[in-house]
Amino acid sequence: MLSFSALAFSLLHTSYALSLISPLDSDIGPRPAPVAQPGVLGPVAQLHIENKVIAPDGFSRSAALANGVYPAPLIQAHKDEPFAIHVFNELTDDTMPLETSIHWHGISQRKSNWADGVAYVTQCPIRPDEAFEHKFSTAGQTGTYWYHSHYSTQYCDGLRGPLVIYDPGDPMRHLYDVDNEHTVITLSDWYHTPSVQLGEIFGPITANSTLINGRGRYPGGPLQPLTAINVTHGLRYRFRVVGLSCDPSFNFTIDGHRMTIIEVDGSEVLPVEVDSLTVCAGQRYSVVVTANQPIANYWIRALSSQANQTTAFVDGQSMAILRYAGAPAQDPTSVAGPYVLPYNESALHQLVKPGAPGIPEIGKADVNLVLQPGFLAPPGLFLINNVSWINPPMPVLLQILSGARHPSELLPNGSVYELPRGKVVEISFPITGAAPGGPHPIHMHGHRFDVVRVAGSNATNFVNPVRRDVVSTGVAGDNVTIRFKTDNPGPWFLHCHIDWHLNHGFAAVLAESPRETAEQEAEVIPADWGRLCLPEQGWGQTRFGQLVGLGGLD
Repeated sequence: MLSFSALAFSLLHTSYALSLISPLDSDIGPRPAPVAQPGVLGPVAQLHIENKVIAPDGFSRSAALANGVYPAPLIQAHKDEPFAIHVFNELTDDTMPLETSIHWHGISQRKSNWADGVAYVTQCPIRPDEAFEHKFSTAGQTGTYWYHSHYSTQYCDGLRGPLVIYDPGDPMRHLYDVDNEHTVITLSDWYHTPSVQLGEIFGPITANSTLINGRGRYPGGPLQPLTAINVTHGLRYRFRVVGLSCDPSFNFTIDGHRMTIIEVDGSEVLPVEVDSLTVCAGQRYSVVVTANQPIANYWIRALSSQANQTTAFVDGQSMAILRYAGAPAQDPTSVAGPYVLPYNESALHQLVKPGAPGIPEIGKADVNLVLQPGFLAPPGLFLINNVSWINPPMPVLLQILSGARHPSELLPNGSVYELPRGKVVEISFPITGAAPGGPHPIHMHGHRFDVVRVAGSNATNFVNPVRRDVVSTGVAGDNVTIRFKTDNPGPWFLHCHIDWHLNHGFAAVLAESPRETAEQEAEVIPADWGRLCLPEQGWGQTRFGQLVGLGGLD
């Protein structure tokens, strides 16, 4: 057995140093692998995390990939199917992180906080040549999700992909005809420099290109083949738009076509028609598009929010193709706009069980938190309530399992907020402009929340607000406010989903019901979870003197 003090001592002396070298040049190293169409996996699957040279925009670089493709393979499941995903770390390129962890973004992980996949919060990272299996139930969840590395800035190197849970009883089914692996659309930024080096920059970082379903072009680069989404005239398509971004948001449009929003971050909403859609890092939307235009090719556009986008659509940059059956295989000549139905978050209303919990007035929840984003320059660290997140020497979940309960006992100091069980929690994010690089998309693990005050508005909506798991906090003067109920014990990460900002401290942990967390998770954690932190050993003696033998560990 291993005592708390011995485990803490060992972990405090564990280093996860990374080596840095110069960026890869496009004409150096092995030839890029052939473009591979992403395979489709089921809920019981293997992910082999490996390095491979790819050139999704025509520039060759080594990347961190799942099963050798970018984006990572689509994972499909049906409602209430159990998940068992075995992750194998086969990384070898030390210009990028060699350890890894995989987070299942948007999955609530009820009674499986240990499987959430967040390095230093719910697990230790998976070391090279080791494996770890995530087993979890989705507890009735359906909709559009994604998965990505939650270790360092690794997902910016390519470890990110979509995940869809189909609902045989979908209440929106009458609105569309086609919904399959071919109607998933991923939007991502792409970088020619390994993320470890970019993560050393304390300031703006600009992507080299925008990829749609893993293909794109960069300024001055070759005219790579672009993604083509094939449609048949007269049919209605459910496009699942997934924001795989590390940094920018995207303004998503399809020339000549309007879109009807029917799902937001896994929640069905009353249909809203738009002709442009803002997709922040981590957000997902399902939109219905009717193929009702003359048979031809039409540009799909994803305009990045980053600066200097005046040439964004030159030579097919930031674009893909909507191709009607019968149209020639050539680039479109369609033109953008006019745009008269812009996206408005306040117009989105929850379809199923609408309404925020608690007294319908700001500040009248059981627990009211104000989380103030800030910035410390130099050195360039992001803050929440004047504290910058640093990775603790052992995962927060392990600290709770080992007896820590109060925030004063939990590391990192000042970044852990305890929440009691069965209470209505309200969190406000007042934006003063002190934290640069906004709008900041805030993601909370373990919950979907009701956005009772959206960016760009002082009005509140407690009756039927949008329910989601990533929200834009807007610009200076905004005070976005969310509500949720503490019905899912565990330490849940809350952070900016701009990965460069998270890398520099823009995060905190909501420790929900620590005592119940310890009791609940101790019953289900597998032996391999403990061995991620210390090989060949589990964890054992708690402060209460109770031996917890995980998965048969002695």
